[in-house]
Amino acid sequence: MKKKTLFMCVAVAALLVSCGGKRGGMPNFGDNEYPVVTVDLQNASTQVTYPATIKGVQDVEIRPKASGFITRICVKEGQTVGAGQLLFVIDNETYQAQVRQAQASVNTATAQCNTAKLTYDNSQQLFDNKVIGDFELQSAKNAYESARAGLAQAKAALASAKEALSFCYVKSPARGVVGTIPFKVGALVSGSNALTTVSNISSMEVYFSVTEKDAMTLSAQGLNSLPPVQLQLSDGTIYSHEGKVTKMSGVIDQATGTVQLIAAFSNPEHLLKSGGSGNIIVPRHNSGAIVIPQSCVSEVQDKKFVYTVGQGNKVKYTEIKVDPQNDGNNYIVVDGLRNGDKYVTNGITKLKDGMEIVPITPERYQKKIDEQAKAMTSSDIVNSMKK
Repeated sequence: MKKKTLFMCVAVAALLVSCGGKRGGMPNFGDNEYPVVTVDLQNASTQVTYPATIKGVQDVEIRPKASGFITRICVKEGQTVGAGQLLFVIDNETYQAQVRQAQASVNTATAQCNTAKLTYDNSQQLFDNKVIGDFELQSAKNAYESARAGLAQAKAALASAKEALSFCYVKSPARGVVGTIPFKVGALVSGSNALTTVSNISSMEVYFSVTEKDAMTLSAQGLNSLPPVQLQLSDGTIYSHEGKVTKMSGVIDQATGTVQLIAAFSNPEHLLKSGGSGNIIVPRHNSGAIVIPQSCVSEVQDKKFVYTVGQGNKVKYTEIKVDPQNDGNNYIVVDGLRNGDKYVTNGITKLKDGMEIVPITPERYQKKIDEQAKAMTSSDIVNSMKK
């Protein structure tokens, strides 16, 4: 029986505190006492959350320049690769034949050029000895120049064939992590096919958007004025490294009216992956702010009101404007209250505009709640349990 009595006492006390501490009402003290506090400026911190997309600093889409069948895949998904590392090999028999053919053409052109040079040198000696005339010498010279041009053309064709052959060996253009590999050995690919993506994830760029108004404020203050930001991951945890907003787009999205910002985050553990999502948390610090509990605010048609206390301890139904960002427990008032104003903190549902009250401190208010809970526990509840 004692345990039941104690349990009911605690329950009733909790109920009374709840009724007095929220908008639902106020204990019936039998008098007109309401807790009142005076507005005092203080420092307040809030945070703004924006949906964000995570990307590597460098996301390179790997596409082959040569068409053909994949004969070898040299890496695995998620593998870290270096710049110039071989990723894929494409069937290159045709390209090797073209290189051999171009090399043969170079050899032929070289021989022709050497022969033309011997002829020209011989003609030069005959000309010096006045055996042949200018026409024969010039003809030999032209033949030699033509042979040299032919050799240069053959060498260019060889270089082009070798370059085409090199396209069959697909290499990574940068250091990073290999993404999804959709094609397997034997697949026919061309330049229209993305073989994979190599992402440099040593540091990450997180993209998020702000309103045009906020963007104008940032432009005036400069991005350096922004404090470090945090990244909330998709599982709800906060990423261990802070980031810094480094870039802001110069174009406003006409569809959404927003401006894109980029925050840089280090990624030494490679926890962040390119293409991931999360939320950017931007802290906001307000000095000299008016902070009031949400429990003392009533809402009517998207407007917010508090009961202020004026002369003769009469309450006035006063409209206030608050910062849209809040912590879920308090509001930062931007208009409607001033330093030194007094307002009622509890029992606002029983108040009417112009009603005269007896102001008490919140501490006294809580004490009266406790006293009434104790009184109910020792009489009404125990008597009801005996029946």
